[in-house]
Amino acid sequence: MSTDLDRSTVEEAYARWAPIYDVVFGAVFEPGRRMAMAQAEKIGGRILEFGVGTGIALPHYRRTNRVVGVDISEPMLQKARERVEKERLDHVEGLCLMDGAQMGFADASFDIAIAQFVITVVPQPEETLDELARVLRPGGEIILVNHLGAEDGVRASFERWFARRARKLGWRPEFQLARLRDWALKNGTVEMVTPRNVALGMYTMVRFRKLDVTCAAGGSVERVALAG
Repeated sequence: MSTDLDRSTVEEAYARWAPIYDVVFGAVFEPGRRMAMAQAEKIGGRILEFGVGTGIALPHYRRTNRVVGVDISEPMLQKARERVEKERLDHVEGLCLMDGAQMGFADASFDIAIAQFVITVVPQPEETLDELARVLRPGGEIILVNHLGAEDGVRASFERWFARRARKLGWRPEFQLARLRDWALKNGTVEMVTPRNVALGMYTMVRFRKLDVTCAAGGSVERVALAG
């Protein structure tokens, strides 16, 4: 089988995960979710939760925010819709079935784009990150929290060995921080904020701040980092 993920593999995997996702991963991922959401709340405003899944994080956003959730898995989104209705989450503007690499939002639509335990499992990570940057307003942030693969050593060797077997689960255990750094440099509209370890190093929170990209004299591009 392929060593990468395609859309059908991801959809099939998360259709299987949907009924049990909260039970299996709820408590395990809680420290990462808390840290990512605390950072999001420092900015506030209109929030895109990419990979919203079953909507497990939705009740924990302040009601002063407006939240739009996106996912590639219809069974996961159905769980999120049920949660929104049951818990009367009126700060949730909508839940959308979308491919992250081709989102239907206008440029600069959101103050924050948050992706919790998802960027390493989407079919096209770099294209998805390009889209998250596109829909973000200058000064806003992309906030990722994820397990990231080791750069070297025994764990790195194991993750490379496990990668092919993990594809049926919809995972990329070998996905490294370097891939995110390389994307930011290539994209050119964001700057990476120093990554932080979460839960004793089990996960990493990675932030990208959207730059104010303006055209300077002579047609060159001038990147201006915004305060904060």
